[in-house]
Amino acid sequence: MQPSFRPQYAQQPPQRSPHVPASTRRGIGPMVSGHNANPLTPAQMQAQQQAAESATLRAKLRSRKPTDKTIPEGVEDCIIGDGVQRYRELRELERRLDATMMRKRLDIHDGVNRNVKRYKTLRLWISNTVEDQPWQAGTLDVDAFDFSTNMDSSYRVKIEGRLLDDEDDLDSDDEAEPKDENAMDEDGKENKKKSTSKQYKLSHFFKAMTIDFDRSKTKELDQAVEWKKPAIGANSTALPNSADFDQLEFKRGGDDNINITINLVRDENPERFSLSPALAEILDTNEATRAEAVMGVWEYVRANGLQEDDEKRSFDLDDRLRGIFGKHDKGNIPQIPDFIMPHLNQLPPVKLPYTIRVDKAFHDDPQPTIYDIRVAVDDPLRAALTSYLTNPSYAQSLRDIAALNERLALLVQKISNSKSKHAFLDALSKNPTEFLAKWLSSQKRDLEVISGEATRGGGEDASGDEWRKGGKDGVWGSENARQSVNLIVGSGPKRV
Repeated sequence: MQPSFRPQYAQQPPQRSPHVPASTRRGIGPMVSGHNANPLTPAQMQAQQQAAESATLRAKLRSRKPTDKTIPEGVEDCIIGDGVQRYRELRELERRLDATMMRKRLDIHDGVNRNVKRYKTLRLWISNTVEDQPWQAGTLDVDAFDFSTNMDSSYRVKIEGRLLDDEDDLDSDDEAEPKDENAMDEDGKENKKKSTSKQYKLSHFFKAMTIDFDRSKTKELDQAVEWKKPAIGANSTALPNSADFDQLEFKRGGDDNINITINLVRDENPERFSLSPALAEILDTNEATRAEAVMGVWEYVRANGLQEDDEKRSFDLDDRLRGIFGKHDKGNIPQIPDFIMPHLNQLPPVKLPYTIRVDKAFHDDPQPTIYDIRVAVDDPLRAALTSYLTNPSYAQSLRDIAALNERLALLVQKISNSKSKHAFLDALSKNPTEFLAKWLSSQKRDLEVISGEATRGGGEDASGDEWRKGGKDGVWGSENARQSVNLIVGSGPKRV
């Protein structure tokens, strides 16, 4: 006996907790809870039974429906013309057309899932108006020492943005082509082409707007203007009407010209980042999304042949890659996103300087300040492809095609039955005596099988050579035998 063995625990049976009642369960059956917390009412149980029976009945009906749309062999010998051959060519054309349509539909799905962006021009007009300025008051007494007008001078700044269409010319100063007044408009032709792409507003492209005033000329401390885009709710796909605008206005008091800076923080999905000099040298660009940066590093590794032959996930580091991966000897492909994160910085806001003019000389002929900003929008082809994929008529077309296929399968089944009848009557017309003898023998065997009195071999003399012969020319390879087997298998078991 080992010294560490404790004899007091050697022969003691396992103890049961006194708080746990004795279980009366026996055998290896499944564990069942003692009572049901929510027992079903008789009405609910009956409804479940009816639902299960109806589902079983529908499944039986679907299984009994014919699905074969292929015309059986030998039908072309029983009809006049080449209708069977044309039908088979049409079926082959349908198969190729279905394969082509499915491939094209998958290509459209891939095109919709790809995040393709197009760049367009967002034009901003910045202007300001003034109210109650000293030069606007015409009742001042030049001989008086007090020139106060008891009016609060103010100004109103307006920032308006519009996305230029593709056909718009960025150089708006160019004159439009003269229109021939004698030219007649064609019937049904619109004078102005309407854009079918989605119309984006100014607030769509930015998630925050702030306006900084020149501190040296600001009299009041609370002059800053700030707007932030609200978060879109879980059940909403668009911004609220109050946050979806093309024009932003604000009013402040003052009677002196002042410089302001309009800061626009971009709102892009997926978000674009400013790249560090080391990463920008590899990607040959200064801005990229996170996915574009990872893919760019991977393509750089492949293009320069840095991937190892044995371990495909590892690659060697050259001088440029060491600027990202540091002092590591090797790089690992799954670690690329972690290493490039410190090299992705937030894009700086777009800064637009503007001078608020309140003097009379400027407002005699005011001109707005215009800026053009390059913004990313969704490819309009993506919206067209999405509408094609979600077209409700496509589902209705599929249902119509399914109904036509059911009718076609039913017609093919009728053709097969007619062919069997034709083969029956044709064999009867060629040799009625021999055919009737064989037919009566077959019926006798079937009757004995149904009544349960048949012996092995069908209750008839099965020792003949014709019953032992196999292959295509044998009795068991004939069309009648195949039709009989199909009939017995398709009919299913009979209920007594």
